[in-house]
Amino acid sequence: MKVLLGITGSSSVHLGLKTLENLEQKAELFCIISKGAKKSFEAEKKQNLEQIVQRFKRCVFLDNEDLSTGVSSGSFGIDKTIIAPCSISTLAKIHAGFCDTLLTRACAVALKERKKLILAVREMPFSTLNLEHMAKLSLMGVMIAPPVYASYSKIKNLEDLENFIVGKWLDLLEIKHDLYKRWS
Repeated sequence: MKVLLGITGSSSVHLGLKTLENLEQKAELFCIISKGAKKSFEAEKKQNLEQIVQRFKRCVFLDNEDLSTGVSSGSFGIDKTIIAPCSISTLAKIHAGFCDTLLTRACAVALKERKKLILAVREMPFSTLNLEHMAKLSLMGVMIAPPVYASYSKIKNLEDLENFIVGKWLDLLEIKHDLYKRWS
């Protein structure tokens, strides 16, 4: 299975990295990290994201500015795409059909080919316009999956919370894991 992970410039970029970590051994993985994601990560974590991603050896990292890369074509065969976290800007571009980056082009391909597309929209609160974009994309088959927790998961600390959120995203990708306690 080929999975494309997009990490865009909103708060909680580290959740995208945790998703990457959990996907790396379970799929043929391609990743696009936006410039905004790099800036957000460095502002929140005070670390250089470029150095962090070097530890991921089984993932192919793609340049978001290079629209000629394979994932920009349906014939490349990406099975599932997730953007975690998904910025409001990226949500709006996907909704409007803008294909000005490799990631937004890959999402346009997922939409036209009716492939699984998951957007982990990271914002609070949502504006009416944000909600309209999400509703219209949902009608097209896009799964809107913001990072939200459930009390039944018995979260005791921040790591448990992150594992629950990433685990729910992996569930949507139909990838087995044991990151959180399921409803009994």
